[in-house]
Amino acid sequence: MTPPSLDSTQLDPPEPPRAPPTTRSARLLGCPQPLAAAYDVALLDLDGVLYLGPDPVPTAADALAAARGLGMRLAYVTNNASRSPAQVAERLCNQGVPAQAADVVTSAQAAARVLHERLPPGAAVLVVGTDALRREVAAVGLSVVGSADPQPAAVVQGYDPATTYAALAEATVAVRRGALWVGSNADPTVPSPRGLLPGNGALIAVVATGSGRQPVIAGKPEVALHAESVDRTGAQHPLVVGDRLDTDIRGAVRGGSASLLVLTGVTGPAELLSAHPVERPDYLARDLTGLLAAHLAVEPTRAGAGWRVECGGWEALAEDGVLSLRRSGSAQERPDGSVDALRVVCVAAWAAADAGAPVHRVELDATGAQALSGLGAPAFPGNLG
Repeated sequence: MTPPSLDSTQLDPPEPPRAPPTTRSARLLGCPQPLAAAYDVALLDLDGVLYLGPDPVPTAADALAAARGLGMRLAYVTNNASRSPAQVAERLCNQGVPAQAADVVTSAQAAARVLHERLPPGAAVLVVGTDALRREVAAVGLSVVGSADPQPAAVVQGYDPATTYAALAEATVAVRRGALWVGSNADPTVPSPRGLLPGNGALIAVVATGSGRQPVIAGKPEVALHAESVDRTGAQHPLVVGDRLDTDIRGAVRGGSASLLVLTGVTGPAELLSAHPVERPDYLARDLTGLLAAHLAVEPTRAGAGWRVECGGWEALAEDGVLSLRRSGSAQERPDGSVDALRVVCVAAWAAADAGAPVHRVELDATGAQALSGLGAPAFPGNLG
């Protein structure tokens, strides 16, 4: 996508904290100004961040409007290859988030990018997916075919709820013959009003079983979709915003970009505590209003045989496999104290894990339990396994 003209407030944005390219240590970054002023483009996940199934996240539209007012540009990045950018933009507009097709980046576009980079112009590609995926393949100068008979140079597979056995069989034949195989994404499930249903990863597994091969994946957490997003937006200091550790945050880490995890979707406090170093966010917020706030740095300090972490009136201690949380008298509690409570327990748990002494139990007093329960952590305290 062509970057919009920058006004004078965007020409020389403050230098944001830089995140290491391949891993995350036991800390959360600090940012003395609102994230929307420090990072030039937000690369936003959709489901779990802007909406939950058919319903918009209540704070999302207003928070994004305010982020724009601070100079941040917005791009909407989705692993779902079944809808065109125009269709995604229309849905966002219907939910109060102004968007154009050029603001949307899909895994179908990333998959087409992978094919374009690896195949000669005009090469035949067997497409298993929707018309949206077919259009993206054609847009990069490749020929779309519907069977294995023309000996296609590649197979590209994206989510399509109307995928038939015949289509999967054609893909299997072509892949077994040696065709390059690209998957738009490998999400094993997709959400629905009836619960989780098979996603593109499940359909890929059918072809993998039949062919004995594995595809190149273009979508999150692989780098192709991140690179496509950065290129289309012209981002200099992008901030990945998502609700999933395994796709959004891991993808940001692999792409060398900073990330904000919001708690409106899949990931809850319990999953955060045990996050692997390659799936740890740089910032943490209840929802997209986190784009409008400054963030305190949260870092662990040694405390005897354990690790102590303080932030916003809370103190966590991880020692001998036990993680505890209490009020701290060293700082005044901030307005969203529950998130600060979660910040300190996460960093303490991460520090202990990195030191080879992972936390196995969380012990909270009534105040700490109340703070974390408001963030979707009813199972605290207890054993973590």
